[in-house]
Amino acid sequence: MRSTKLALGLLLALGAAGCATTEQPVAQRPGATGDVVAERQRLMKLHGALWKDVQDKAKAGNIEGIAVTAEAMALSAQRIPGVFPQGSLTEKSKAKPEVWQKFPEFEAAAKKFETESVKLRDAAKTKNAVATNAVIKDFGRNACATCHQPFRVPPPRQG
Repeated sequence: MRSTKLALGLLLALGAAGCATTEQPVAQRPGATGDVVAERQRLMKLHGALWKDVQDKAKAGNIEGIAVTAEAMALSAQRIPGVFPQGSLTEKSKAKPEVWQKFPEFEAAAKKFETESVKLRDAAKTKNAVATNAVIKDFGRNACATCHQPFRVPPPRQG
């Protein structure tokens, strides 16, 4: 129940923020700090929290609840290109220069994350655990990796 409330709250916040996607500069968005790298890091942490929520719901057998979280993921995916404006590569960013060198491919990767999130939402709406878990099983490869592998500096290896 708590995770459903979290997902609903995130969905409402994303809906409000989604009204100001790429048309409005990041610094002018509600709640924005003016630090585009911090904004995108917050967005990516949100994606991580939403993905954890999906995994927790799947483990608990709450297949129907996954639909709300996946919808929030699909909506937040639409914001990804807008938090990567040209010239925002800094030492505190984990983005590779390839983001801007191959921006159409980067946008396609963000769209793929959105598409896979919608696919997960739609599977969860059917309440079919087998179909939903099949999407979950391939989500990292089909959605996350399409961006993380070519466009993100890998995190340091844990020794």
